[in-house]
Amino acid sequence: MNSENLNEFAERYAKTWCSNNPEAVAAFYAPNASISVNNGAPTPMAEVARNFMRDFPDMIVTFDKLEPREDQTIFHWTLTGTYAGTGNHVQISGYELWKINDAGLITESNGHFDTAEYERQVSGTPAL
Repeated sequence: MNSENLNEFAERYAKTWCSNNPEAVAAFYAPNASISVNNGAPTPMAEVARNFMRDFPDMIVTFDKLEPREDQTIFHWTLTGTYAGTGNHVQISGYELWKINDAGLITESNGHFDTAEYERQVSGTPAL
């Protein structure tokens, strides 16, 4: 995938996270592909998307930038939304390290974000 196509892919991917349709997010992934979040166990993408969409019904995900690597791409994002469990506003940035196949689908994704900051915002604990 060339850089223009990759940028368009990333833009569509971020917009799809805002759709409240986990299966649409999973459609960016090859069959049997999964995501590992913060070094957790690989999980089907539709399940991860469903959980975030449940927790943040007003979620907005923005595409911040891409960092192409030799055989991978780093997709940087920002999530903004209201956590359904507490009503607290959350804004957290992170990234996914993607492997993309020749068909233009993600075959592997490793997502990362600051868990401590996420938990702080979800719980409403003031910043130090």
